[in-house]
Amino acid sequence: MKLTTKGRYAVMAMADLAANQSGKPVSLTDISLRQNISLSYLEQLFSKLKNQKLVKSVRGPSGGYVLDKNPKEIRISNIISAVDEQIKTLNCKKDSKKSCNGKTIKCITHNLWDDLESHINNFFEKISLNDVIKQKSIDIK
Repeated sequence: MKLTTKGRYAVMAMADLAANQSGKPVSLTDISLRQNISLSYLEQLFSKLKNQKLVKSVRGPSGGYVLDKNPKEIRISNIISAVDEQIKTLNCKKDSKKSCNGKTIKCITHNLWDDLESHINNFFEKISLNDVIKQKSIDIK
């Protein structure tokens, strides 16, 4: 399964922003220091998050970023997809006739990994940014 630092750091940075904005913009430098994420990497991530309308930038001496939506409306899946991340548990394409191992039939565990991918994606769809900052546990039943 792959969830790279891009997806994890984007979620961490958005959670930091949500927890620390308190009515004013938060600088990427502050997020960088609190979360130990490189500033240049945050700039790349926030460019993508801004393009997907999850954050807004505020210019000026006390500028930075603010959420573009209420944290209750932002799903973790929104953040992950905004930075072009995908949760993949299979090496093959779902609709491909070839399997992960290059043979013409799918491997015996294909459906297992495909179901796991669906569960993970559904889990991220159920969790809001607000849930993360309030540290609510999620019942996925």
